[in-house]
Amino acid sequence: MQTEEEILKIKKVKNTAVRTVVLRHLLNQEKAQSLKDIENALAYTDRSSIFRTLKTFEENKVIHSIEDGSGMTKYAVCAEGCNCDPKDLHYHFYCTNCDKTFCLFDVLIPKIQLPENFKLQQANMVVKGLCNNCNK
Repeated sequence: MQTEEEILKIKKVKNTAVRTVVLRHLLNQEKAQSLKDIENALAYTDRSSIFRTLKTFEENKVIHSIEDGSGMTKYAVCAEGCNCDPKDLHYHFYCTNCDKTFCLFDVLIPKIQLPENFKLQQANMVVKGLCNNCNK
């Protein structure tokens, strides 16, 4: 697994203390995090700095955002080698009981044949149900 510093260097994002802390937090999570989740976990970090960091990370394809239907955008670190191209798009699983969202990196979104001159920029595929813990 790559370190925070290696990821930022590969993605050509300037390394700052806040960026390192936010990225470390995201890397240590097994589920996608909302802005509120991150702010609560990093209570000593300025909220606007966290928001700006997330936007910078998303613009530079360090993380991707997920609209899972919960009303809160969630964020997860992109897989190694991901450039957020259509070939990198994957499904997400939203647990309707605990509200956690998981990336399903091994389940890729099938190629969609679009009309001429259409360009796919983003797809949001969310599967909903009960996660392993809630299904026990």
